[in-house]
Amino acid sequence: MSNERGMTLIELLIAVTLVSLISVGMVMAIRIAFNTQSKTNEHLYSNRRYVAVNNIIDAEINGIMAVTAECIGTGAPSGKVSFFQGEPQSMRFVSAYSLEEAHRGYPRILEFQVVPGEQNQGVRLVVNEHYYNGPYSTGAFCTGMGTNPMVPGPVVQWLPIQTGRQSFVLADKLQFCRMVFLEALKEPPYQRWVPVWAKPYLPAAIRIEMQPLVQQGKQRLPLVTVTAPVRVTRDPLETYVDY
Repeated sequence: MSNERGMTLIELLIAVTLVSLISVGMVMAIRIAFNTQSKTNEHLYSNRRYVAVNNIIDAEINGIMAVTAECIGTGAPSGKVSFFQGEPQSMRFVSAYSLEEAHRGYPRILEFQVVPGEQNQGVRLVVNEHYYNGPYSTGAFCTGMGTNPMVPGPVVQWLPIQTGRQSFVLADKLQFCRMVFLEALKEPPYQRWVPVWAKPYLPAAIRIEMQPLVQQGKQRLPLVTVTAPVRVTRDPLETYVDY
């Protein structure tokens, strides 16, 4: 007869219960770790996208070129006008920077447009790129002279900006997005922001004001106003003589 004592049913149930509790705890810890990592990656991606949008807008505006457009029906000599469209929801100019080739390629005609977001929730900022081949390529976007209730006198009229599959979304899920332009003045206050640009020369700076549709967490960088100076502000129609 053996003197060894065996395991009772209650001891077996207790052992199985402890193993089950330990297993559930490990599974919960792993799940929490994966959720935390997923949220951290989402925050990092959002912050990187915010920084990338800022860098792209800065590079595009810093690369602005003072060029002309052959616009028929303007009444100007040779039909030439300064090529820059600046409105609260639309903007056109020629830049040495492009999304496709950065600073390494040919100049591009850039078109910024504010459009409704998906399912008409908020708005988004998109940009189109077209090759720049001289005054006739920019003149294709001009329709002549007209009026604008926001500025006095006749102003150049531009074709509406068309968006589609070729458009690149710079910023999405915005409560609002608008563009304003800095005008340098000779007298105090020496500068002012205007919603429409109708001068023959380029503005001193461009501001794109944005507000997220949904309030972001503390870990995410806020998508807010981007202000970039314009390096070249001369009038492209003015003749300069080197001495």
